[in-house]
Amino acid sequence: MKFLIVGLGNPGAEYSGTRHNIGFEVLDALAGASNAVFVSGRYADHASIKYRGHQLTLIKPQTYMNLSGKAVRYWMQAEKVAVENVLVVVDDIALPFGKLRLRARGSDGGHNGLHNIIWTLEDDGFPRLRFGVGGDFPRGMQADYVLGQWTNEERKLLPEAVERAVKAVQSFVGLGIERAMNLANTK
Repeated sequence: MKFLIVGLGNPGAEYSGTRHNIGFEVLDALAGASNAVFVSGRYADHASIKYRGHQLTLIKPQTYMNLSGKAVRYWMQAEKVAVENVLVVVDDIALPFGKLRLRARGSDGGHNGLHNIIWTLEDDGFPRLRFGVGGDFPRGMQADYVLGQWTNEERKLLPEAVERAVKAVQSFVGLGIERAMNLANTK
């Protein structure tokens, strides 16, 4: 079975290490666990790995967050991946730092990257793994917050949280969405 794992973020050194790029960080860790390397491709940097006999195409869209749907649609078609086998890893300010929330489908929750994917695919039936980045910012400062760097305390805790997100992706592929949600959402 084929899967498309999408890590949302923004390309460019100025966005590296920001909360908004946690999708890229999770995919880097997932690829690194298999010694896979990302290469530039159409609309996205991509890598291929195998997990428990399944083929996974990992993409980090290079279209900027608000146009992520273009990359997702292209790679779904190129790799012939069904929408229910697409998993999008995304930051979420409504969840405390490091908290994970895996869902089989749903709304964009106010996230511009998810909004564009839903709009482009005309379908919200793809699973998504929301990674909590917290919401400790003054009113009107959301963009600065998500495009900001992690605090020193968050940076210390980030490797363990990213590892839990990698395990959630692996559970999704290996066990299916229902069992993976039970595991990821209870921790």
